[in-house]
Amino acid sequence: MHAALPKNPYLTVDIIIEINNGIVLIQRKNPPHGWALPGGFVDYGETLENAARREALEETSLNVQLVEQFHAYSDPGRDPRHHTVSVVFIAKAKGMPKAADDAKEAAVFQENTLPQPIVFDHARIVSDYFRYQEGEKLRDIFPKR
Repeated sequence: MHAALPKNPYLTVDIIIEINNGIVLIQRKNPPHGWALPGGFVDYGETLENAARREALEETSLNVQLVEQFHAYSDPGRDPRHHTVSVVFIAKAKGMPKAADDAKEAAVFQENTLPQPIVFDHARIVSDYFRYQEGEKLRDIFPKR
């Protein structure tokens, strides 16, 4: 009899795409419905960076330039469907997003015009990002516990 393989979290990427002093959010076609950062699952054999560029292009039709890896989010409850770990990237792009793949809408939002509801833990990610952009240090946003 073979021992069952351990159940591991799924690896994902999310991308904060900066355009014209705002960020791109997509409205999801599939559950959970609402607004989210562009992103998705990392394919086997794919780097995190390539997954981020691919997902950004698939969902927003934008070719992005990755600026930096922001943070990893791993709360087991961050995705109601299953346990995921997301590595979040900050990227820049030119042009306007056009929804594609599993996004039914894509738009640029300013901090004070964010749509609702924002699904998963993306409201926290966006809030952390804006704190970081205002000059708060990562060690203060993500203190050691």
